[in-house]
Amino acid sequence: MKKARSTSPPPGVCDRDLSPSSTASSSSSSSADDMTKNVLELTEPYKDRGGLSARRKKWRFGFDGVFAQNHGQEDVWEGTEPLVQSAIDGHNVCLFAYGQTGSGKSFTMIGDDQNEGIIYRAVRKLFAAKQDIEIESSASSTVEISVEMLEIYNEKLRDLLSKDMDELQIKTNSSNDPVVDNILMAADSVDEVLQILEFAKERRCVRATNSNAESSRSHLVFTIHFSVQTPNYTRAGKLHVCDLAGSERLSKSGSTGTLLKETKAINTSLSCLSNVIESLQGGNSHVPFRDSKLTHLLKDSLGGDSKTLAIVCCNPLPDHFNESLCSIRFAAKASRVELKSQNNFSA
Repeated sequence: MKKARSTSPPPGVCDRDLSPSSTASSSSSSSADDMTKNVLELTEPYKDRGGLSARRKKWRFGFDGVFAQNHGQEDVWEGTEPLVQSAIDGHNVCLFAYGQTGSGKSFTMIGDDQNEGIIYRAVRKLFAAKQDIEIESSASSTVEISVEMLEIYNEKLRDLLSKDMDELQIKTNSSNDPVVDNILMAADSVDEVLQILEFAKERRCVRATNSNAESSRSHLVFTIHFSVQTPNYTRAGKLHVCDLAGSERLSKSGSTGTLLKETKAINTSLSCLSNVIESLQGGNSHVPFRDSKLTHLLKDSLGGDSKTLAIVCCNPLPDHFNESLCSIRFAAKASRVELKSQNNFSA
């Protein structure tokens, strides 16, 4: 994987920029000793030890980019935009937000009216690129953009654009890539895509828990296909933008009944994602993509010829320090994965 990012570091975390540019390094090492990385230092919250001297553990990590609470959506987008450009250039790209529930994943990906998230900014960039390509080619080149919106809820894959939202199955094509019989909707403008997004968002499963008043209970996978056709060649890129459901501790979420079932499915799915990342990082011959619907669906954009960006969000409250540490350890594993990307051209 090319990059890992951490947003909103918790108290006790300090970061410093050790590189001229937060996106300058292509090294697979996420060690804090790598001088091309941004160093993130975590200090264990203070605990009353009954008069004994404080023994607060410290951890140091190195990442391509670190964003604190004073950074905004524009800062995160600046670090993300090169990956969106890669989809325009013909690569398979996956952007996903990871972290515990309530840590800001949906805001990072979707945002609000005043602070658009990555999905909305990516859509605008793709249509601007479409216009530039067609104008510069004097109409000899055409660009087609199409979108799909899938939800993984309790390990069931559903099409948010279909009328009945029946469960879908993931099949495999001749290239061993995942194929789903869902709706692929062509779009001619930014407004069309934004309308599709709003329609799908209203159908996504969201519930209140003790940890989050508006907790996403499913993984949202928004995919944009960008196809360029010229007299000499065809170039196809694909961009997955994933707003993952947040991990939860049962003791904090207060989940019972349906919520409990959802929490278990979310945590199991995220564990499978972590296992896939660990296998990729270790260079294993077998990567367990099929262990969950999420990793199976994203197989062609998590491994092999692809580019992936993990945005890891952390809750700033001391009570959530352990969850934040787990999330940042996941980011450290992700940042050590190297993928070999190539363009999807056919002449």
